[in-house]
Amino acid sequence: MLPPPQVSNPGHRFLIAAGLLLSLAACSDAGDTPPAVSATAGTASGTASSPAGQFMAAFQQHCGLAYAGRIAVNQPTNPNDAFAGQTLIMHVRECHDGELRIPFHVGDDHSRTWIVTQTGEGLRLKHDHRHEDGSEDVLTQYGGDTTTAGTAVRQEFPVDQFSIDLFMRDGSAASVTNVWAMEIVPGEQFVYELARTDSDRLFRVEFDLTTPVATPPTPWGHDPL
Repeated sequence: MLPPPQVSNPGHRFLIAAGLLLSLAACSDAGDTPPAVSATAGTASGTASSPAGQFMAAFQQHCGLAYAGRIAVNQPTNPNDAFAGQTLIMHVRECHDGELRIPFHVGDDHSRTWIVTQTGEGLRLKHDHRHEDGSEDVLTQYGGDTTTAGTAVRQEFPVDQFSIDLFMRDGSAASVTNVWAMEIVPGEQFVYELARTDSDRLFRVEFDLTTPVATPPTPWGHDPL
């Protein structure tokens, strides 16, 4: 360290000493100042407290677990319904930051995976449908975004334009008024529901979250965990 400058005037000596003390105090304060909280962190906290954020958080205690379900409502009755008499299993297989991947196993059919994603406005539901060789089905990636805040227990997903166009190209015009819904009461029940606004179509599967079951096979088209 260099020696302090020689100053003949006592008044000047006082001013220099005072300046050095102020400089040391400023350095000490800067070292003790906590880092500023970013705007992003505040936004994330607000999102987590929204109904959509609470809904997503409700799955956390069930991540990695599978549960059996039953058809609670399936109207109108269809004797050739693919779900009738089948073992129904949902598997909370992947819980990423802002995204859930939940395969829905129907007997030996492992083609369906529900993908729920948190967006800036709410939640998005997509249906990932695959063939046994892993290739995508003609009808895949359909679903919709929430248009209301919903609740921590129930979220509804009206059909989006992409899905309407897909259904029309495939000759599935009846599906253009679909509204899907999911409900979760942690430790009690999970529900998947499909309704149509222009008909009496209602399909509702209820899963018992009190008793996990054996982990089902890897869904078609997805990598083993």
